[in-house]
Amino acid sequence: MSNNYEQLKERVCKANKLLPRNNLSLFSWGSVSAIDREQGVMVIKPTGASFDKLTAKVMSVVDLSGKLIEGSPPSIDTPAHLELYRSFPLVGGIAHTHSKWATIMAQIGLDIPVLGAVHAEYFYGDIPCTKQLTNEQIHKDYSRETGLQIVRALYEKKLTPERVGACLVASHGPFTWGATELVAIQNAIVLEEVAMAAWHTMQVPFKVGRIPQTMLDEHFFTRNSKQTPMGEVPEVV
Repeated sequence: MSNNYEQLKERVCKANKLLPRNNLSLFSWGSVSAIDREQGVMVIKPTGASFDKLTAKVMSVVDLSGKLIEGSPPSIDTPAHLELYRSFPLVGGIAHTHSKWATIMAQIGLDIPVLGAVHAEYFYGDIPCTKQLTNEQIHKDYSRETGLQIVRALYEKKLTPERVGACLVASHGPFTWGATELVAIQNAIVLEEVAMAAWHTMQVPFKVGRIPQTMLDEHFFTRNSKQTPMGEVPEVV
């Protein structure tokens, strides 16, 4: 039965290696996962594993309750990933990174407003930042509560995960998602560029206007009109 997981393990292993290659994470920071809903399993990077030493053999396979099926002990981010998969049924892949500019915005606790065309093409709305976790939430189940806080942030701001595939976790960093793990990574790459541009734009000594709604609609729906609900085949390598 374990052979059924080999292709998924290979995919997720390669996807994790894309994080440092695209300057999204260092050392062992962050994690990428993918889900096979038919088999009821998720594959994710092992806890504390350096990206350069990853192999498909050591990738962690867990069931949807988080129980390890095979491989090394899973990332400490596992409960957060699982909570997003439970809440967002069209999501097939998730990336958690510590990319510089998105993390800066998360540490400040700022949403990333829709200011320009690139943001508008990939994300139909602001990239939200969660509220701070309470002491009780942190002590209860830090990782799972992180996932729940992401879900709350989208729902409270009336954003759909199919149109806004990213969220900042306050004082922590970004999570992105998509139809596959590669779409999730593409969203992480775009998010980092958008965060950098937004930060610099907001430094000007006058109020910056948001992109007009008509322009937001034009860019997002032109790019996504012929795509699957969670994004196209990405260009990451």
